Amino acid sequence: MRRLLAAALACLLLAGCGSTSQSPSEEDLRYGAAPKPDGVTLQPDVVVVGGGGNAIRDVTADGLSWRIDAHAPNAGDLKPGSVMFVTERAVGRVLDIAPAGDDLLVTIGPVDLTEVIRDGTFAKDDVTLADPVIYPAGEPFWAEEKPPPPSTYGRSVPVQRKAGQPTQPGPQRGGDIATRALGYTVYPTCCTNGAGAHFSYDDGGVRLVGTVTLTTQRPNAAFHLAIGAGKVTRAELEISGGFGIKVDFEAGIKDGQNHKKSFPIAADLSFPIGAVAGIPLSFTVSQTLSVTTAFGAKVGTIKGSGEFDLAGSLGFGYANGTFGPHVTQHFQRKSSLLNSLTGVPVGVMGLVIEQGVRFTVGISAFLFKAGVYFELNTRYGMTLGSALGAAYAECRGTAIGINATFGVGYTILEPVVKVINSFLSLLKPFKVVTIPPINSSGGISSTSEIYKNEEVIPKVSVCGQVPV
Repeated sequence: MRRLLAAALACLLLAGCGSTSQSPSEEDLRYGAAPKPDGVTLQPDVVVVGGGGNAIRDVTADGLSWRIDAHAPNAGDLKPGSVMFVTERAVGRVLDIAPAGDDLLVTIGPVDLTEVIRDGTFAKDDVTLADPVIYPAGEPFWAEEKPPPPSTYGRSVPVQRKAGQPTQPGPQRGGDIATRALGYTVYPTCCTNGAGAHFSYDDGGVRLVGTVTLTTQRPNAAFHLAIGAGKVTRAELEISGGFGIKVDFEAGIKDGQNHKKSFPIAADLSFPIGAVAGIPLSFTVSQTLSVTTAFGAKVGTIKGSGEFDLAGSLGFGYANGTFGPHVTQHFQRKSSLLNSLTGVPVGVMGLVIEQGVRFTVGISAFLFKAGVYFELNTRYGMTLGSALGAAYAECRGTAIGINATFGVGYTILEPVVKVINSFLSLLKPFKVVTIPPINSSGGISSTSEIYKNEEVIPKVSVCGQVPV
């Protein structure tokens, strides 16, 4: 009965029951579908390991280490430097490989899509972004303040763990997912009403609670990607449905310490597209969060909220070596963040909150997602307090900056890359071959400023500028 229920759930999640004679397995649901290239040429160092999800035994929460069946077709061809391609989620550059009984323990790093595909064209006009499959990362070490000590691991690779080390939990449809990173608890949401994150923090005399959202209305997506001789010749991605931004927060300090923390939210919200030219693709929404406190006193509070219309659609185009953002912009205030600022500013109360929302059509998972992507970064800066300059004027200030990054490839937050590379360096004493550090980005990309504005009241010189 359990198997029947799992197969039925997989059928619903992957929306492929009507077109196939066999339902996806439980393993395919958890680990992704297997590649069956059709009209696509892979790079010569790509090793397609047969068996799909059935060949995968386990994967660690950090996404670096995969335990696969050593007897799976082509598994014996894997070696450091090659690219492992088992499923759409199990793709990466092999950093290390070691035997473990009937299994192989494989540590991977990120790859650009052109490091997997040499020649191929991929396109789809209508991808509906509703009811995502939620893939929680669990408790990855890159979400901790410090990487675990080397004694936590076995002699060879990260997947050789002592009992109790976290592995990735299975996917789910709907419901709330609680993620944790650097002391923050975050609940990500997507996508009917927007891509958002509700966060809270309570430690060391600092308390924060808030929600940031890239609001949408019935979003849909379309994409086109052409790769020839290992280079991107054409790329397009457009997400329509109407977009806005929204923030609300409360923060306070009582004998606490300021902090600055940036991290990826440890959950993928994925919409399986299915095989395109035999390559399984997914449309994935992922988020990052950054919070910087700038409280100038030992005691104080600040509170505010605001909402703005932004654009009808988001996207970009690339051809002939040139990028162009496609943003149908119509920025308009719906409720004023500046006018909403209240609190008890015993001293200056400053706060910066940044949300990154990334839309990716591609392969792999979590930090290592690679494909056609568009990321919108919205940065809110708020300052409240008469200590800004004069006893007769309680200064209030806000600043909003919105930037887009788009391209084909992958990017990882610099603080997270440092943590991963620091972790990999811990393995050096146990290795014959040094594991190379991973790069923070790969592929081609461009950035564009979408909107920037700053407001301060009262408009007197002592109020100065908002620290963003």
